[in-house]
Amino acid sequence: MALFNRKPTAATTTATETPAVDPALAALTGTYTVDPAHSSIGFTVRHAMVTNVRGSFGEHEGTLVLDGANPANSSASIDVKIASIDTGIADRDGHLVSGDFFDAEKFPLMTFRSTRAEQLGGEAYRVTGDLTIKDVTRPLSIDLEFNGSATDVYGNERVGFEGSADILRSDWGLTWNAALETGGVMVSDKVKLTFDISAIKNAA
Repeated sequence: MALFNRKPTAATTTATETPAVDPALAALTGTYTVDPAHSSIGFTVRHAMVTNVRGSFGEHEGTLVLDGANPANSSASIDVKIASIDTGIADRDGHLVSGDFFDAEKFPLMTFRSTRAEQLGGEAYRVTGDLTIKDVTRPLSIDLEFNGSATDVYGNERVGFEGSADILRSDWGLTWNAALETGGVMVSDKVKLTFDISAIKNAA
């Protein structure tokens, strides 16, 4: 199902015709609220050059606006509470929210605001927007897979997406590090962000 950018084919349109809208796609049109209880926003980063540390942000909220008839109007916004970071070790979490890294007291939120969406083929999409961490805003493209739509046991209409993006944390001013005696550094610059999103359609 082409959610963001449905390309016409010769069999369905001509140069003067308007591309047909998939009824199933059109039915998804609406505003959706991200369900934090069934969604996760996380990250993976190399530690001490030899292993990966994984973490997540327990508190976040977001909105998806899907337009099945005119996919270019679709958009996404997400706000993540930095203080909710969890890597499984309290001391490490405390360091991450300190001034060495996120400085959560001064900059409590990480935000993403989409500016463009496109279909890569099949159920694969790319959403581009502005990611703000601390006082730095830079463009970010997130590759996503549309997992489909369903009505849950409570009657909620849901859509699901999962995807990821690689960033260099130094691009957002997260530069703290420590040299290792054996060479290399304690924390890699490259970070993989992961997104597993379930969103509920708002009542009309």
